[in-house]
Formats: sequence, structure tokens, C-alpha cells
Amino acid sequence: MSAAAVAGAVSLLTAPAMAYSAKVRQACAGDYQSFCSQYAPDSTELRRCFESNRKGLTRTCKTALVDAGEVPARYLKKR
Repeated sequence: MSAAAVAGAVSLLTAPAMAYSAKVRQACAGDYQSFCSQYAPDSTELRRCFESNRKGLTRTCKTALVDAGEVPARYLKKR
């Protein structure tokens, strides 16, 4: 992914209603593009998309989500 695409994805995740931290937005930008870019960044659908794709999310994204208190620590466990 190009730097411009990552920057674009990060900027999409910056909507005030989204309330994800800057760390989460940065860590999950690629996951957003891969799994959930069809959803508005300020939507509940985006959160549901991340939830339904949690097994495919990168470890970096999952760690940021756990650290931010967005998801439980069990997201980091391998199955």
C-alpha cells in the first residue's frame, strides 16, 4: 500500500464520532482498507465490520484496539 493510500485511510478514520484514538487509526488503517472501507468511519457498521473480521485483523491493529479498551484482551489469543 502506498503512503498516500495509508494517509487516506487514516484520514477516513478521523471523524469525530468514530472516537478511535490516533494510535488505533494508524495501526488499523490497512485493516480498514482491506476489510471495511465500504463503511463510513463514523458508523456503527465500521465497528461491526472490525468485529466480524477480527480473526483477519493484523496483530498490530488488534493490539491497538485492546490497548485502547475498544475490544477485550481475548482478541489477542491465537486459536
